[in-house]
Amino acid sequence: MQRRMVKLMLALTIVASAALGMQAQSAATPYVKMAPVAKYMMANRSAEIALARSAAPASISAKAEVMVLGKNGYEVAVPGSNHYVCLVERSWDAPIGAPGYWNFNIRGPDCLNAAAAKSYLPILLLKTRLALSGKSQAQIAQAVQAAFQQKKLPAMEPGALCYMLSKGGYLDDQAKNWHPHLMFIQPLAMSQSWGANLPGSPVLASDDASDHLTIFMVPVAHWSDGSPDSARK
Repeated sequence: MQRRMVKLMLALTIVASAALGMQAQSAATPYVKMAPVAKYMMANRSAEIALARSAAPASISAKAEVMVLGKNGYEVAVPGSNHYVCLVERSWDAPIGAPGYWNFNIRGPDCLNAAAAKSYLPILLLKTRLALSGKSQAQIAQAVQAAFQQKKLPAMEPGALCYMLSKGGYLDDQAKNWHPHLMFIQPLAMSQSWGANLPGSPVLASDDASDHLTIFMVPVAHWSDGSPDSARK
């Protein structure tokens, strides 16, 4: 009996250790696959429209087209008249392989100017349709590359610009809403071409080879409502 008890305790210890190890691994990489689609949705359509508009000052966003996320992709919720498009980006707009690629908490309010709406938005819309249809990261990457090769996605337009000035955004689990900033989107290029990421430079850059582009980010002093970014140092 005593020998059986020892074996039972040893087995329970092994099971408990394995469970703790799996929990630790899950905590380290909590977004290893896509969550149920409902987690990426916003329950209130009006709230999503308001959040999308908060990406830019009202002088821009009030007359912009607004898109919201539906079950099969983004759809126009409010027509616009100034050639801007505002929407709330989700996690799969990140580069393939990003740690938070399937982070269902991500809400990135973004207002795109005409050049970005013409050339950057089609990439976002395609990736969204693919993600919502259940495609893996590898399948999304393959489909995007095929679309570029078949000329189904346009080359990046000169002057493509996005406003991301929303206080209500959630860009990742560490930075939360980060800082208000502008994004200049260019064809894939070396970041140094703008002096980006260099000591003392206000310009940050990220190359996204899968989307054939480089995003240059410039933090600014105020949110879209005019209040200062108190986190700036």
